[in-house]
Formats: sequence, structure tokens, C-alpha cells
Amino acid sequence: MLMGAQAVAEEITVAYFLEWPMPFEYAKQMGTYEEALGVDINWVSFESGVKMSAAMASGDVQLSVSQGVPPFVVATSAGQDLQILDVAVSYADNDNCVVRAELEIDKMNAGELAGRRVAVPLGTAAHYGFLNQMNHFGVDVASMDVVDMDPPDGAAAFAQGAVDMFCGWGGSLRRALEHGNVLLTGAEKTDLGILVFDVTSGPADWVAENGDMVAAFLKVTADANAMWADPANHAEMLPLIAKDAGMSEEATMETISTFVFPTIEEQLSPTWLGGNAQAFMKGVADVFVEAGSIDGALDTYENAVNTGPLAAAADM
Repeated sequence: MLMGAQAVAEEITVAYFLEWPMPFEYAKQMGTYEEALGVDINWVSFESGVKMSAAMASGDVQLSVSQGVPPFVVATSAGQDLQILDVAVSYADNDNCVVRAELEIDKMNAGELAGRRVAVPLGTAAHYGFLNQMNHFGVDVASMDVVDMDPPDGAAAFAQGAVDMFCGWGGSLRRALEHGNVLLTGAEKTDLGILVFDVTSGPADWVAENGDMVAAFLKVTADANAMWADPANHAEMLPLIAKDAGMSEEATMETISTFVFPTIEEQLSPTWLGGNAQAFMKGVADVFVEAGSIDGALDTYENAVNTGPLAAAADM
């Protein structure tokens, strides 16, 4: 039996990351999303935002939680009709590049990175941060041996000494830091305009057909963030978040304490989805074009942001 395009799905698939602890995972474990949306949710973990884009393109995934902005920009620049629906998390200190300790390279002598071998997951926030940092330090990326590796593989290669520098996030970044040092802190990167944030994203046509469901989803996420904002709730939430992220409670707390979860009001402000995010995406795209990572950028990324469902969530 053929169903009309407007028919509401009975099950949706939502992408997320392991070892990337966030308050939404408490609601995920409690079954709050299913309750609010009235559908079954198939949660699938991914290794990178690039793979999330591919899964949304094929129709296998309807929503991606915490997709990095650079992979989102790469996909939309190539013509994929995706939309940013909220700011999932800001994390300048949890996405970075680490240099092997024995090289004794820091921000004072970063020029010595020329010719070095670096593990970078291409097309991700880590890749954008790497390009921007090298640009800041005047290091010609063309002189380096850049190897495309997902963070878990990059961290393993870094630990073995197979690469001189690692770029990545989450648990992989924590493991890499056992063998090296960062060039710039999160605050220093933010001062340079290297924002690091993730979004909840979805295919534009699916979002248009399921606006109420999307708003309900974003509302559950926002409520979980608000609950986590009160430390009195940490004891109740932390065990479930840790379980869902596949991490110890200690590692979970260590990671999540470097995260910032903007409120809906903050997300809708000019700082984020009210204008700055769109301009930032254009900047990311231009950097990728210059680096030869993508063929071209869109004239504007205004249409890649849809604040309708988030505004509706604010009224729920």
C-alpha cells in the first residue's frame, strides 16, 4: 500500500555519537523522545558527521544529533538539502589538535610542524580547526603529510608514534592528550574566531513534512539540557548519560564539563542561529574551497538554517 507523502512515519532513525556525552542521552535512556513524538526511534551511532550526511542523503536517517558544522557545510555546499535545526553543543576545548610530546612543539615554535605527518578526519570540525590553526601559525598544509583518519584510528596511530599530530574530539582526544600537548586552548581558538559547535540536522523535505515531530524532538532535548544545567540533577542523570555514551561516569563528567549547551533563547539570538551561524558556515566553506577540500561554496547559507521548529519548541 502506498502512503501519501504527508503520512507521519511510525518509526524514525536518529544518528548520534558514542563517547560524546550529552544531556539528551538521559532523555534517550528514559524513553522520553518516543513518548513525546509518538513513534518508535531507532538510534544509530556513527563515527563521523560525514557519515551522518551520507545516511541522511540515502534516506536511512531522519535526524542527526550533534553533527559537526563542517561536515554539514561540506554536504550542503555539494547540493544536499539539509537544514540546521538547533545548536546541539558548543565545545571549543573538546575538539583540537595534539602534537607528540617528544617533538616539544607548541604555539611558540609551531612552524616546526612543516613536513610532519598528521591524522585528520577530513571534512569535519577537526579538519576545519586544523586548517585554521595551521593558517594562523603560517604552516603550509601542502608541506605536511595529511592522513584521513576517523578519531579513534587517529588516536591509536598517534599513541603508536605513527603520526606526529592528531586532530579529533571526545574520547579519542582524551587518549591523544596522554601522549602530547595542544597548540591552542579552546579560549585561544575562540578568540581567533575558530568556533566549534555541533547541530541537530535533518533533510529539508522530511523536516517540512514532519515539523511538529521535529519541534517535539527539539523540546525534549532542550528540557534535558535545562535539567542538566542544575547541578542538583547530575547524580540522577550522569549514570544514564555515561551508560548511553559507553563511558565511565568519571570520563563522562570530565568530557561533559567542557561542553556548553545554549538555551533555546540563546540559540535563536544573533550569536547563534539568528545570523552568526550562517556567516560562520560561509567562512568554513570558503576555507574548505581554498584548501581544495570542496569544489565550491554556496553564496549564502541562510537557507541551510530552519529555526521554525525550534521557535515552536520554545512555545511548547
